[in-house]
Amino acid sequence: MPLVDHIDNGPDTIRILLTTDNHVGCFENDPIRGDDGWKTFDEITRIAKDKDVDMLVQGGDLFHINKPTKKSMYYVMKSLRANCMGSKACQLELLSDPSTTMFNGVDEVNYEDPNLNISIPVFAISGNHDDATGDGLLSALDVLAVSGLVNYFGKVKDSESITVKPILFEKGDTKLALYGMSNVRDERLHRLFRDAKVKFERPGIDTNKWFNFFVIHQNHAMHTFTSCIPENFLPHFLDFVLWGHEHECIPYPSHNPETSFDVLQAGSSIATSLSEGEVPDKKVFIISIKGRDYSLEPIELKTVRPFVLREIVLSKTDLVAGVASKADVIAFLTSEVEKAIEVAKNSYLQSHPEMSASNGAKQGHDDLQIPLPLIRLRVEYSGGYEIENVRRFSNQFVGRIANVNDVVQFYKKKSQQAPDILRKKTKFSDEMVDESLGEKSTTELALQDIVSDFLKQTQLTLIPEAGINEAVKKYVENDDKYSLNQYINSEIKKETKMLLSVDIDDQEFLGIEDEKHTRNAFKQILLQLKEGTYAQLNLEAENATAKSSTTKGKSKTASKSNEIVLDSSDSDSELHDAPTSRSPHARSVSHPDTYAEDENEILTSEDEYYPEPPKTRATRGGRRGRGRGKK
Repeated sequence: MPLVDHIDNGPDTIRILLTTDNHVGCFENDPIRGDDGWKTFDEITRIAKDKDVDMLVQGGDLFHINKPTKKSMYYVMKSLRANCMGSKACQLELLSDPSTTMFNGVDEVNYEDPNLNISIPVFAISGNHDDATGDGLLSALDVLAVSGLVNYFGKVKDSESITVKPILFEKGDTKLALYGMSNVRDERLHRLFRDAKVKFERPGIDTNKWFNFFVIHQNHAMHTFTSCIPENFLPHFLDFVLWGHEHECIPYPSHNPETSFDVLQAGSSIATSLSEGEVPDKKVFIISIKGRDYSLEPIELKTVRPFVLREIVLSKTDLVAGVASKADVIAFLTSEVEKAIEVAKNSYLQSHPEMSASNGAKQGHDDLQIPLPLIRLRVEYSGGYEIENVRRFSNQFVGRIANVNDVVQFYKKKSQQAPDILRKKTKFSDEMVDESLGEKSTTELALQDIVSDFLKQTQLTLIPEAGINEAVKKYVENDDKYSLNQYINSEIKKETKMLLSVDIDDQEFLGIEDEKHTRNAFKQILLQLKEGTYAQLNLEAENATAKSSTTKGKSKTASKSNEIVLDSSDSDSELHDAPTSRSPHARSVSHPDTYAEDENEILTSEDEYYPEPPKTRATRGGRRGRGRGKK
């Protein structure tokens, strides 16, 4: 449980290589950056082989899209086959039934398959980019799993109630409980945690001797109140959390004093956007576990393309604003790009000393070997400065940088009052976009914002707007062209079944010719059905259901694996009372106040989390509406 400086390799030490957000296939059609993803992933698997680790854990978004191309799948399978298969025996002893955590038709881990020679087993969860879609809810990881190259675990089968079961390993005297949960829409998962519908099962034997390792792929930073998962929502018995989805690499574990576990945000292995979070060096990590102690070794990746980001405010330079300022602005920014290219080159040579001229290499040869860098200037031009077309300015650096179309990003200072991204107009026009949006250019306006504004005007009766928005987001981000069709068909079936299950008074709609009134009444009935408050629900059926759930609650027993009993009745409070020792090496970070002391005390009343709202008529957009399902 405590972080220590170093743990020697030995018969009682479990060594795991940690990586996340590899995004193989990102920019695959780019002639310069198209191979970056699979080259870095190949380096990661080679590191696992060279360091002789016991397993590799991948924290989601192995692929950039959920239907990877044949090229992406080919290179991933090639790397796994070359570096993770072999005659070396895996020293990990499996103590649980893998079929309870791996729902892909393969009832065993690949290194125990007599038909395969696996030297380094790979355990992976799916992220928001390579999630399961389509008929059968299959993902690219399911394909890798049935081929025997990857152990795909943590799949969420029921999005209304989640039970997380561990895979149990033992090596010598060290016991490891590996938990994983694939990506779930953040708002939905936030609600499930809040309503105590996420359960974690624990080993029933030697419960306090296990090192509890959890892999998650969700928003870590708080974008909105419900669009992230606070660390204090997770069970307090955990020892270590590998947090995927966030691309910024933080090369040290942060200790949460409230929950007593450590969190590692490993970050992505390639830059998928030219943003500040992608600037830190890309790393993978090797965690060595012995008993309840662990050590962490960061390893910098060598195949990552150098990236330099500069923030420039023209009003703080010596440039004079006005109509005649365009030539001066171009000359100044060109000089800044030249400086950034030199910085990127020196940074790459510093991390690759074998390529430096001092080691006998020729300087011209170095230039050929150094990959073209990513350069981004974010330029704030408020105050009347004239600027050049972005693409025309960028193209002058063809052959010297990798992003030859968007080296510069111009924006104006935001107005103090938050702008309306979309005005209430049925026809889209230039007025829909406010130039003061500094984070996005007009061409980068989120499509879901346009769809959201359009849906608000149409006032749908049957299909929730939030779900359509999420389906559009999947279509845009994951290239899932069937997401809208699947969502609408699924929702119509659910709503139809719901309406047929109750008796609706025909007199309520008799003689009403006002279409708007009819739509509103129908909409209100649907909302009440979803909330379980419709007055004409069969009371006898409700009583029978209540009795049935009471009986089930009394007869519920702990689930079992093949060898180790998993017990979900253990509360975190038992562990909070026990004294815990923590090494000062793990950096402590401040966290917001928790909403519950342990998993058994999570509050279910939304009033505990939100200020008292004004009493208005319920609408589908309210907090209790059904959620639908994200460098």
